[in-house]
Amino acid sequence: MRFSRAVVKSRVVILIVALILMVPSVMGMLHTRINYDMLTYLPEDMDTVIGQNVLLDDFGKGAFSMLIAEDMPAKDVSRLKEKLEAVDHVDSVVWYDSIADLSIPMEVLPENVYQEFNSDNATIMAIFFDDSTSADVTMDAIREVREVAGENCYVSGMTAIVTDLKDLCEREEPTYVALAVACACAAMMILLDGWLVPFVFLASIGICIVINLGTNYFFGEVSYITKALSAVLQLAVTMDYSIFLWHSYNEQREKTDDRFEAMASAIHETLTSVVGSSVTTIAGFAALCFMSFTLGRDLGLVMAKGVLLGVIGSITVLPAMVLLLDKPLQKTRHKALIRNADGFAKKMVKIFPVFLVIFAMLVYPAYYGYDKTNDEVYYDMASCLPDDMASVIANTKLSEDFDIASTHMLLVDAKLPSSDMRQMIDEMEQVDGVKYVLGLESVVGSRVPEEMLPESVLEILKSDRWELLLINSEYHVASDKVNEQIAQLNAILKEHDPSGMLIGEAPCMKDMIDTTDHDFQVVNAVSIIAVFIIILLVEKSLTLPVVLIAVIELAVFINLGLPHYLGQSLPFIAPICISTIQLGATVDYAILMTTRYKAGRRSGKSKREAVTIALGASTPSIIVSGMGLFAATFGVAIYSDIDIIRSMCMLMARGALVSMVSVIFFLPALLMLLDGVIRHTTLGMKVKN
Repeated sequence: MRFSRAVVKSRVVILIVALILMVPSVMGMLHTRINYDMLTYLPEDMDTVIGQNVLLDDFGKGAFSMLIAEDMPAKDVSRLKEKLEAVDHVDSVVWYDSIADLSIPMEVLPENVYQEFNSDNATIMAIFFDDSTSADVTMDAIREVREVAGENCYVSGMTAIVTDLKDLCEREEPTYVALAVACACAAMMILLDGWLVPFVFLASIGICIVINLGTNYFFGEVSYITKALSAVLQLAVTMDYSIFLWHSYNEQREKTDDRFEAMASAIHETLTSVVGSSVTTIAGFAALCFMSFTLGRDLGLVMAKGVLLGVIGSITVLPAMVLLLDKPLQKTRHKALIRNADGFAKKMVKIFPVFLVIFAMLVYPAYYGYDKTNDEVYYDMASCLPDDMASVIANTKLSEDFDIASTHMLLVDAKLPSSDMRQMIDEMEQVDGVKYVLGLESVVGSRVPEEMLPESVLEILKSDRWELLLINSEYHVASDKVNEQIAQLNAILKEHDPSGMLIGEAPCMKDMIDTTDHDFQVVNAVSIIAVFIIILLVEKSLTLPVVLIAVIELAVFINLGLPHYLGQSLPFIAPICISTIQLGATVDYAILMTTRYKAGRRSGKSKREAVTIALGASTPSIIVSGMGLFAATFGVAIYSDIDIIRSMCMLMARGALVSMVSVIFFLPALLMLLDGVIRHTTLGMKVKN
């Protein structure tokens, strides 16, 4: 109680400190760099990542794009090329006049190269940038390239996608927060017992959210997924803690007229409840840190920090605000929509065998759908953007007009003999889906000696240590066909040059697929083990952790299995994160009911009576909590045009409802069925005579 009384006594100081902390937090939030490139989260020791660094260090080239110019005479294309080369951070532009003067007919090129770079009314040129794919300066360069090129030109490639993604996120993010706040506020006004209470909650949580986002500055950068979801998730997950304090405070007000003493007692009670509740949520987010694909660590650390700040805010900032606004809060109270669920509880417990049968019947189809959904995820970043985005249109044109769906880059030892290089190129061009391999040997062929090529071209394609080749493929990024193609190309490459590296968007995506498949298993196992241990310690039981996790895991299987049955494909990161987040954030519902059940059995009540009381007392809190999480995420899911954000928010919204329903209907039935086993495997569960 000493801490609780200190909070009450220092309420004004706490509010002043919180407001002061907002200033550096806002500055930190504005100056935290946002990373929009998922490929940068791959492990550093992969060939694709090492190769990207080599390309930047040895050739001064990072990002790479293809520009399609339609209905443009050759001389105009040449002038456009000169303008593009003058754009800041454009390292080089490769087109026909990079190799030969325009007075020499293009037909002098090898026929296959000419045909692949020209269609009836269009030509393509390759643009290399001097910084990485997602660097701010590279994205600025893409915007300037588009402006210089004009309407009849289309810029494709990963950087163009990242640029469009950034612009769309920055337009949508203020609306995300506004929607989450408005929907959560509406839900709380309906479900809680006060009209003003939700606004006080949101103000308190808002301060914690700003501090959380501001302290991300010390991480250097965070992903756009983390930035977009962290505020919404923190609001949804930590709303419970505010509700705990408010309910406890009002209960204490009925026992004493001294509001300060009532608040001190409420803080003491809330601290005990919230710490136990928040640990499972923090564990769920912390499990994401075990991903070798470090986007998980990015989201996990920020959200674990956000939950911790939410706990601190609920026992410091919120009590100070409630005491400051006590009179208007009490005057604007009304009857809660859900006040008593005792009648409902009696009916549900009476027919509990029905829910045991339903539980058993759902297990197989839920798990089957869940397993299939994990096999049907997509990895192509362009798929998460609307079809009318400039980069998506450009990629579609490149695929339809030139039959180029992806471009790989080869880094080969510059000392490799020309004969070996030509043999390797010939073998690679025989691989299914490879359009052609473009390098010095393929351009030079038997017509032009390498010595006759301009020095500028040699600098683009060759360094002291490496030679650069481009492979255009008709297979789309992250498809099974392109992954098989990459495996074959790598085998040919390593046979001729063991030190060579195959890099580019598609090879990186293949590495991402291999990495995240492993991560999914690791994160699931870690989160389940962590939550199991926490429940084991909290409930002092060997069987209750199994029962509680079984209920929530079924809810996870149902939630993530539905996309398979609905014919939906999810972005790859969604199942990994959602399975962990849903477990950590909603297992609290089960813990709440189980704690009340244990208390009833310890006091000598029969199992039916104990389960009925636990269900009746817990149902209103579980519904308020579940609907709060649903409300905060559902609006964003409906609004967002970015499929990753939309999918993850929809899964979280639906997961909250499924977990809520599962706990209310299935957990009481399992407690009734397993009461004897639970009592014999749980400390302090002997029934009093």
